[in-house]
Amino acid sequence: MRKSLIEIANYQFSSEAYLFKGKLESEGIEVFLQNENTINTDPLLSNALGGVKLFVNSEDVQQSKQILDDIPEYSLDDKGELLSCPNCGSQKITMVTTIKDIKSFLAFIYGLLTLSMPLFSKQKYKCENCNFEF
Repeated sequence: MRKSLIEIANYQFSSEAYLFKGKLESEGIEVFLQNENTINTDPLLSNALGGVKLFVNSEDVQQSKQILDDIPEYSLDDKGELLSCPNCGSQKITMVTTIKDIKSFLAFIYGLLTLSMPLFSKQKYKCENCNFEF
C-alpha cells in the first residue's frame, strides 16, 4: 500500500526545519523535507521556493500537528518560560535581526554588493503587541 505525504509546515531556514523534524522523529513519526539542500546552498531562494517544506505520512498528520502545536511559538528565557515585554508585559516576544546601527548597516551593504550573507547583524527581542525592542 502506497502512503501519501501531506505538507504540515514550512520554514524559511533549513535549521528551523531540522529542529521540528528531530522533534517529530523522536516521537516516532517519519518526516520528509523538501527544498532543504537548495536552500542550504542559497538561502536567498527560500522565499521563491516557499521555504523548506515538512511532510509526514497522511496517517500521522493529526499527531504531528498536535506535537508542533505544543511547542511554544514565542521566545523563552533560560528557565524555559515565556519572555515578557518590559514595556507592556505581553508574552508575544520574537527575536528579530536589526540593522539600526552603522556596523550592521555597513555589513548589510557589503553583503548586498558581494551577494553574500551579512557578516554582522544585531539580534534583539521584539514585542508583537507594542513593537518595543529590547
